[in-house]
Amino acid sequence: MPRLVGVDIPGKKRIDIALRYIYGIGPARATQIIIESKIDPAKKADDLTPDELRILIGIIQSGYRVEGDLRREVTQNIRRLISIGSYRGVRHRRGLPVRGQRTSTNARTRKGPRRTVGAVRNKDVRSAMKSDKD
Repeated sequence: MPRLVGVDIPGKKRIDIALRYIYGIGPARATQIIIESKIDPAKKADDLTPDELRILIGIIQSGYRVEGDLRREVTQNIRRLISIGSYRGVRHRRGLPVRGQRTSTNARTRKGPRRTVGAVRNKDVRSAMKSDKD
């Protein structure tokens, strides 16, 4: 399991797939990095030589913002939106969809599980709730 930029990438996978395990590197960036480093994309991550690993690390660190730096930047951007009180910031604060999706139905991933609101039908539960209020 080679270690790149503080992340263990799976050694049994092709290097073009294994690079995607780094936060901030997707399919397009992975192919760009491999072309730039002149490494065979079909090569397994375990089969990389120390020189090839050094080249990959150099390219990733010099040209791309990944892992901790990228996560920090994203959270700072969200905090900035919240602090200036923009519409997107308000949506982030309330835990609602930010990019214009509907919320009357769906949006369960963002809103969380349903919280049922309504009348309590059972007399025992109603009397217990009444005594709690007093």
